[in-house]
Order: sequence, then structure tokens, then C-alpha cells
Amino acid sequence: MRIVFVASECVPFSKTGGLADVVGALPEALQALGHKVEVIIPRYRTTKPGTILPHASNLTIPLTSGFKSAAIQRGDIIKGVQHYFVDCPELFDRDGLYQTKDGKDYPDNALRFAAFSLAALEALKHVSEPPEVIHCHDWQTSLVPVYLKRLYAGDPFFRQTSTVLTIHNLGYPGLFPAEVLSQITLDSDLFNINGLEFFGKVNFLKGGIFFSDFITTVSRRYAAEIQTPELGYGLDGVLRSRADRIQGILNGVDYEAWNPATDRLIPARYTPQNLEGKKVCKKALLMRMGVTQPALDRPVIGIVSRFAVQKGFDLIAEIAEELVKTDLYIVALGTGEAKYEQLFRALAAQYPDKFLVKVAYDNELAHQIEAGSDIFLMPSRYEPCGLNQIYSLKYGTVPVVRATGGLDDTIQEFDGKEGTGFKFSDYSAAALLGAIRKALEFYRQPAAWAQVMQNGMSQDFSWTVSARAYAEIYERLRAAKVRTKMAS
Repeated sequence: MRIVFVASECVPFSKTGGLADVVGALPEALQALGHKVEVIIPRYRTTKPGTILPHASNLTIPLTSGFKSAAIQRGDIIKGVQHYFVDCPELFDRDGLYQTKDGKDYPDNALRFAAFSLAALEALKHVSEPPEVIHCHDWQTSLVPVYLKRLYAGDPFFRQTSTVLTIHNLGYPGLFPAEVLSQITLDSDLFNINGLEFFGKVNFLKGGIFFSDFITTVSRRYAAEIQTPELGYGLDGVLRSRADRIQGILNGVDYEAWNPATDRLIPARYTPQNLEGKKVCKKALLMRMGVTQPALDRPVIGIVSRFAVQKGFDLIAEIAEELVKTDLYIVALGTGEAKYEQLFRALAAQYPDKFLVKVAYDNELAHQIEAGSDIFLMPSRYEPCGLNQIYSLKYGTVPVVRATGGLDDTIQEFDGKEGTGFKFSDYSAAALLGAIRKALEFYRQPAAWAQVMQNGMSQDFSWTVSARAYAEIYERLRAAKVRTKMAS
């Protein structure tokens, strides 16, 4: 089966978050299952250029606001997956992928990603045979299913093509002023409740939800949560209307990059059978964070995160004074919203022997926190999937998480024998503090703590399982197209 991923970012070419990791890893897992998989992404300023395809060197992108020109570049083949870049410097040769240096969204983001979606569809007609499935991701490519059903409805090239839309985070729907619709080659009749209209604005993700053939999210729990008013961001009714076409599939992780037995970014490697290296990692982490004489009997609570309201850091602020009364270290790494960066800086200044903080993006330190911590903290308001709790399991670092989204799907409450971590349900400081205290009680029981570590390290969240679930969806969609063709 020929499957094409159309996305706004993909490792190792461009990345702002977990979307890039998924678009980098899932195609490789599908390719390993025997499918032919290709990926189309924009060529940004930081993207290494590829070879321009002579027969696709001057594509015209028919935006009603004005034509744009693009070239298609052939990028790297990684584990059998061919990557293509849409090269349109006017739209993508910029400092950031979505935002300016000062963190503001580019004012023409709607045009940029509408143009990219159209260019990707035109590119497919120049690079090889028709795909059975186009797999789109988040608001940036949600117009692909819309364009296919409206502009390309009579195009024989796409007659057997189905679309899948993965919602990685419903909190970012691609919301733009109403006048945008008249600029992106879509008819005004789509500006209604059964189209892209959303409280007087244009909602790209809503269009993708309506027009795609199937919708996935990145965990089972999140698939249910987004159909509720609490986490539906006003789209819960639309999603419930398509409930029979929604499935949650947990993201996998790359164990080649995240495995304490082989990780070259940590000071000592270790396995479930020999955990001595973890003690070395703990001491090295504390010393790197400025502790000259580490107390290794103290538990280390690790945090690696984007500093944002979604991640539950307001709860940490509420319990900070209670935490510092306990004999522990808290090591935090991340960047994000200014108020949370300031929160962690203030805690580090006030409690320098307890809060060890680095406000930065540092991949090496992230690995070292996973390896050197005893407990990993993720008190998120919501978490579509989450990856760090899965990394933590592999590193024998016991997660304490809120029971939401992928956190709830991946962590089982430890009862002294079974389970892999500790969870709390109510979004409250008291509930978070209770879960941390429960974890610390078991930490002081060496046999029980060894058991929960071993339980976590034995878990397998590799991409193979997830890839098979996606492949089953693709096969169902292809079979439905075949039945429709035979019926006609």
C-alpha cells in the first residue's frame, strides 16, 4: 500500500514538538511492515535542501489571494522512507516554523499552510503513483481532506485515495479570521456550522474533522476526552458526530534513542539486571546541577517539559513549600511561558538546595534527568499522549502523573507488587501532593521500589504495535474504496 504523510514538521529535518517525532518514526515503522511510505513537509530555512525535481520545479499554487510558486525537492531516504520538501521561500524561509523570534504567530499562517496543503497534493501528481492513503496531522494540514473533497473531487488521480487525520493536540485548532476563507480557494458555502465556521471564525481543524475519512488521536483516553465539553475546545459536538470514525492509538517511542542500556548521552549505562549505572547517573546529575556533595539517599524528582499552563505547573507552585519540607531534590528542565520560567527561577533562588533548575532546551540534560532521577513528575491538566513518562519507565524512573490522556493509558497504579507508577485524578494541589507522598513512602521501602522500577523497565511501547493499528485502519479504508468502486 502506498501511504503519504503530509505534515508541517518531521525529525530530523524540522521540529518544535512531539508531532515531528511521530512523523519521523511512524512512517519508518510502517515501511518495516512492508508498506511504501513517503513524507511531504515544508522546506524551512533550517532544512537542508534536497534535489529539485525537474518535472516539479515550478508548481503553481492557486490561492485566490494570489498565486504562489513552489518547487518540490527530493530529500533523504531514511530507513526506506522517501522525504519530499515543498520549497516556497516566500512562505517558509523564516526564522521559526510558526512564530517570530518574539513568540508571536506569523500573521499569514493560514495562507502558508493552505498553500502547503495544495502544493502537497499537486506534488503527489508529479512524484509517483496515486496513494491509497494520505495521512494528515493537526491543523496545519487539515485542509488536505477539504481540498480533496471540494477542489479535487473529480480528479481521477485521487479516486482511490482516502484521508486520515491525526489530532495531536486539540488545543491548537488553527483559528483564523472569517475573511481568510476567501483567500484560500474555498467557497463561501463552507462558512457554516457543517463546514469550517467556528463562532464567526475559520477553524482549519474543524474542516479536517468533517472531511477526513478517518480520525485518530494519540491515545485511547484522549480520544474519549476530546468528545467532552471539558476537553473538546468547542469541537466536542463535531467529534461526537463522527465518533464511529475516531480511534485513539498510543504513540510509540524510539528505543534506539531512549534506552539506558545503550544511551551515549548518560554517564553510565545500565539494564534491569544491573542497576549500578543508575546510581552513577544520579550522582552525576546532581553534581552537574550544582550540588557539590550530593546526598544520594535523597530521592530526586525529575521534570522535563515545555513550561506551559497545560502541564500543571500551577499545582507545583501551590505545593512548593510543602515539598521543600521533605528531604528531596527537584531537578527541572524546560522553556516556555514566561510566568512559568520565572516560577522555576524563583523557586531555585529561594530553595537552591532543593530546586535545581535549568531554563533551556538541552537534549543531553533531558536524557541525564531521565537516567539520574528516581521519580518523574507530569501533573498535566491534559496530555494527549506524553512521551517522557514512557521514557521514564524504560529508565527505571517511576512516574507520578495525573490520570488524563496518554498518561492514564500508559501508567498503572502500583499496589506494592503490580503497576508501574502513581496517579491522581482531581486537578488539585492536594491530589498531586498525595500522589507524591505515596511514591515517597514506597521509595523508603527498597524491595517495593525495586519492584516498581523493574515493572516499568519491562514495558514495551515501541512503534511496531502502533504501526500495526494504523495499518489496519488504512486497510479498512482501502477495502471500502474497492467496495464502492465495484458497486458503481
